[in-house]
Amino acid sequence: MHAQPRLIRVSRAQGSGHRQDVLIRENFMATFQTVGVIGAGQMGAGIAQVFASAGSNVLLFDASTPALDRGLAGIHLQLGKLVEKEKISKEQADGVKSRIARSASLKDFARCDLVVEAIIENFEIKVKLFQELGAILPAHTVLASNTSSISITRMAATTKAPGQFIGMHFMNPVPVMKLVEIIRGLQTDDATYQRTKQAAEEMGKTTVLALDGPGFIVNRILCPMINEAIFLLQEGVAPEDIDNAMKLGTNQPMGPLTLADFVGLDTLLYILQLLHRELGEDKYRPCPLLVKYVEAGWFGKKAGRGFYRYEQ
Repeated sequence: MHAQPRLIRVSRAQGSGHRQDVLIRENFMATFQTVGVIGAGQMGAGIAQVFASAGSNVLLFDASTPALDRGLAGIHLQLGKLVEKEKISKEQADGVKSRIARSASLKDFARCDLVVEAIIENFEIKVKLFQELGAILPAHTVLASNTSSISITRMAATTKAPGQFIGMHFMNPVPVMKLVEIIRGLQTDDATYQRTKQAAEEMGKTTVLALDGPGFIVNRILCPMINEAIFLLQEGVAPEDIDNAMKLGTNQPMGPLTLADFVGLDTLLYILQLLHRELGEDKYRPCPLLVKYVEAGWFGKKAGRGFYRYEQ
């Protein structure tokens, strides 16, 4: 029998008074015992952390060694903060760390039960990765994409086992946010969906099943809202007034312009362009000011400047 998991409640400052939970499972047989995560950026590192916290052994890979170093350091930093706040014990943090190993080669993923892709939001680059994995992954492995907007059906068609391909869209920051959007491609089989859903629930996440359409659920609604906020900025409304209005008027934990900076203005532009192209409606047309900011390299927090300035 599986040992009972321990639930550690962790309060995070969300601006709306919401509490967030971190699920630490010890001596637990996870649905996917060995998970590979490709991409050690903010999303990939967060995904690695929550899988390890839920009892899986995790291999974290990034083509960039410095990026991999930063990703692992970020995980250790987050776990250290939880220990400092006495939300989890040092032993629990050490247990999570021990379940995350760095990978120097995709060939290591031959022993994975699940592989989660969390790389750049570019169809051609993702497909190149999937084709490389096709020669490595064993027959039983589920391949999931953390894409925020690209068709799961289209990507699945490029893989060796399209029935075992699925979308698993985590929210940022991954250890804090409770939602995982699960997206079935036309080819995704029932067993893959059920195992993926179960794995997300083992992390303490709530899942929703999204249609395999542009933007899925969250970004289909969220990105046009942020875009409208940028139009207001372009028309002369102060960014602080826009953000404060939405925080205090609609009880959102952060304003849309701050959120855009955290998401990445380049990512936001990509999603809006995809929505505009695929759905053909002007309400998804990217604000010209957003285009200019991206052209200037002002991508948001990761670049040190977006709608606000950030210390590097």
